[in-house]
Amino acid sequence: MASITIRNLEDDIKQRLRVRAAVHGRSMEEEARDILRRVVDQGAPPRNLAAAIRARVAPANRVELDLPAREAMREPPHLGRGR
Repeated sequence: MASITIRNLEDDIKQRLRVRAAVHGRSMEEEARDILRRVVDQGAPPRNLAAAIRARVAPANRVELDLPAREAMREPPHLGRGR
């Protein structure tokens, strides 16, 4: 297992971590491991681009748009000699 050291941690953050660990009945170290595990697992990238796009736009408010009626295609120009 690997180890890390966190330097320059604000006193307020350390105190809140200590309280949170106590509420959960574990050490600050175990609490920090649990927080890191959950955050890293949440940020796992989607498996493919389509899933990433779907996840990004799914919570958006959707609007139904009326599509205008299509008109008939116009006659293409004649480019040959004869005219």
